[in-house]
Amino acid sequence: MTLESFKQSVESETEPPQEWPVELQALWCAKHDRWHQAHDLVQDLSTSMGSWIHAHLHLIEGDLGNAGYWYSRAGKPAGSRDRIDEEWETIAVAALEQA
Repeated sequence: MTLESFKQSVESETEPPQEWPVELQALWCAKHDRWHQAHDLVQDLSTSMGSWIHAHLHLIEGDLGNAGYWYSRAGKPAGSRDRIDEEWETIAVAALEQA
């Protein structure tokens, strides 16, 4: 799947496809302002991708301390609240490459 087809699904579907990897489902939920659902999907993932998405969610929430912890776990630099949409795309591209 490409970033464009993923974004099209985000725009057109009412639920994330269940056959998708949990990381893509969480990113889909994040774009739909379903923070708690996205968080539930990634909170127990012990991968760097799961930690990166987890960090992104706490950045959205405004909990910068918790976000910083998860960025560290992911091995990624801390994100910026001014660039949340750009970071979402960067994470989505990386998650799609892993899928």
